[in-house]
Amino acid sequence: MSDTRPPLPEPPGYGYGHAPAPGPQYAEPSVPPAAPAQRRRDGSGTRRAALVIHTIADVAAAFLGLWILLYLLQANHANVFVGFVRDVADSLAWWSQDIFTMDTENLRVLLDYGLPAVLYLAVGHGVAMRLRRF
Repeated sequence: MSDTRPPLPEPPGYGYGHAPAPGPQYAEPSVPPAAPAQRRRDGSGTRRAALVIHTIADVAAAFLGLWILLYLLQANHANVFVGFVRDVADSLAWWSQDIFTMDTENLRVLLDYGLPAVLYLAVGHGVAMRLRRF
């Protein structure tokens, strides 16, 4: 079978001395390009911050509680671990030292270190709870 149609005219720009023809035309992609990266709005950052605050409050209260326990059990104050726990507890409870002046030393230590432990737990857990609600 032969083609009986007349030849098509030459498109402009294909002759010698003419401007070159435009480059090939591609079809539009069937999948649109990806949107630019955006910040996630699912609250994962605030949940992570709440977890960090919650954990810090728990660790602070644990050190204070451990010092109260070691003091009440009359642990060896020359021991390195006991000294470390005492130093950490002193740095956490510096603001509450000598609030209570009791005749009994054990009760004084319990109140002087127990009050900051309870406050750290209450404030830390309260702030973490408020962050989780957002």
